[in-house]
Amino acid sequence: MDPIYIYIYVVLWFIISMITYFLYVIDKNKAIKKERRIKEKTLLLFSFFLGSIGGILGMYLARHKTKHWYFVLINWLSFILHCGILYQLLPDFSGLFA
Repeated sequence: MDPIYIYIYVVLWFIISMITYFLYVIDKNKAIKKERRIKEKTLLLFSFFLGSIGGILGMYLARHKTKHWYFVLINWLSFILHCGILYQLLPDFSGLFA
C-alpha cells in the first residue's frame, strides 16, 4: 500500500477529530448558557466519520454527553473501526519479527 494513503487517512482523522472535539465543547457551552444546541445526530455523525478521537476527548475532557450510552458506544465503536482500517492500510510487518 502506498504510504500516502496512510498519511492522508491519519491527517483526515486528526483534522475531523479536532473539529468534532470543538463541536462537543461548543455544544457544552451552549447547554450551560441555555442556547440553541447542536443536534445530537450531527455530533454522532462527526464522531462516526473520522471524528472518534475528538468525540471521546469531548466526552471525557469537556464532560459532555457521557451519560448517554449511545454516545459512549458510537464513539468507542467508531474508534475501534478506524483503528482497524488504519491497521489494514499499514504495510505488512510480518517479516520484520521473523
